[in-house]
Amino acid sequence: MSQNKQVHIYTDGSARGNPGPGGFGIVMLLVGDTRRREIAQGYQHTTNNRMELLAVIVALQQIKEPCDITCYTDSRYVSDAVNKNWLKGWEKKNFAKTKNPDLWIQFLKLYKQHAPAMVWVKGHADNKWNERCDVLATTAAQGNQLLEDKGYMGTGSLFAS
Repeated sequence: MSQNKQVHIYTDGSARGNPGPGGFGIVMLLVGDTRRREIAQGYQHTTNNRMELLAVIVALQQIKEPCDITCYTDSRYVSDAVNKNWLKGWEKKNFAKTKNPDLWIQFLKLYKQHAPAMVWVKGHADNKWNERCDVLATTAAQGNQLLEDKGYMGTGSLFAS
């Protein structure tokens, strides 16, 4: 059994209009500690899938030492990409014809570094932390300080210029 700290990460993404204003929410829990870290950010124009994936990326970027990580997401897009090995196939094809390659490339680097277990949870099913992430994501999407999602062009192009 590992001596590493155990971290549970909950993530959610949201986009109003899909595409439209969007945001992500993250709750990070250190097992055995009562404190939690919450992170949220909104974007002017993006998609739900981009926000779901960006939430996991931003959460993994916060990890600064070896930990045993379990990431809970209500996104089949994210969980299935890992658990059904879609990501390996996309990587072999250099992400050709893959939506959101900019984010998948970032994710893959972090995934290889941290090797989190990806667990799908049903959204809006009374999971306390998933529900909190949903509130964070939707609130961020409605905020006044929305960032530009430079990787999303909204024109059908898969790559940012």
